[in-house]
Amino acid sequence: MKRRAFIGLVGGTAVWPLAVRAQQRDQMKRIGVMYSGAENNVQSAKDLAGFRAGLQALGWNEGINLQIDYRWAGGDPGLARSSAMELVSLSPAVILGSETVAVAALHDATTTVPIVFLNVTDPVAGGFVASLSRPSGNITGFTPFEYDIGGKWLELLKEMVPHLTQVALLGDPNNHNFKGFKTSFEAAAKSFSVDPISVPVRSVDDINRGIQSLAAKPNGGLIVTAATFSIVYRRQIVELAIKYKLPAIFWNRSQVAEGGLMSLGPDSPDLARRAASYVDRILKGDKPADLPVQEPTKYDLIINIKTAQEIGVVVPSTLLARADEVIE
Repeated sequence: MKRRAFIGLVGGTAVWPLAVRAQQRDQMKRIGVMYSGAENNVQSAKDLAGFRAGLQALGWNEGINLQIDYRWAGGDPGLARSSAMELVSLSPAVILGSETVAVAALHDATTTVPIVFLNVTDPVAGGFVASLSRPSGNITGFTPFEYDIGGKWLELLKEMVPHLTQVALLGDPNNHNFKGFKTSFEAAAKSFSVDPISVPVRSVDDINRGIQSLAAKPNGGLIVTAATFSIVYRRQIVELAIKYKLPAIFWNRSQVAEGGLMSLGPDSPDLARRAASYVDRILKGDKPADLPVQEPTKYDLIINIKTAQEIGVVVPSTLLARADEVIE
């Protein structure tokens, strides 16, 4: 081979990857992801894995044609507000926000950057969308519950432990969903002859006081509603429930995996995978206002047999037969 031709060949192979990388940079889209909880949360990691898998199935690969900026609020509304402003300042094409603390901060930070939410109950009452079918603004997403779940949690708890006479509902008074859960819970309590107790949770001290007060009375049970505190303080809640032998129902599998007795809630990683489809559509030009808010297709019942044995509860065979997963 002639020297000049050889040099040209070598030069061409050196230039080609640079040209490809430059093309990839030009095609790369930037999005944001913001979680209300902490970065080390197991459930958040599973949700993110589902979200990334959904994006990959649609042709979006982080570091190749997609750049993702992450922020974690750690349950702190102040940190959520500053993190939301940081993400918006990066001018992403769309932001995924998980749970009310993060979405409320993002809602206040921008009216133009598209936002897809996860795990926000009743986004209409929260002021995030005009309606489920026609969001109308820059926000849409995937909601985990309707409010009647509050009554269903109590029904399952009574089926698990029929002799319960009083049940405490833990909820965040700053979250618009607490009132809705409380209404359906109290309505169900009448039909089940249960004394309903509401425990507003503003800090971990409220959790300690509320559970200790419930434990001082006989035949008590516990419902932990969907809110950021229930993820941030999940270990404390689980440990206290076991310590005082209180049957408790949660809304997320991660809480049962760490020792909670049972949970009823959506498949959160599946919702995250579905959210990737909305991010994909927005990246391709769709508007959040035209994408209706979607609900779960099913709820999963998870039961922890080991915890049941530890607190002296015999799980009815009817519940075991209906469980989607039994943790032993």
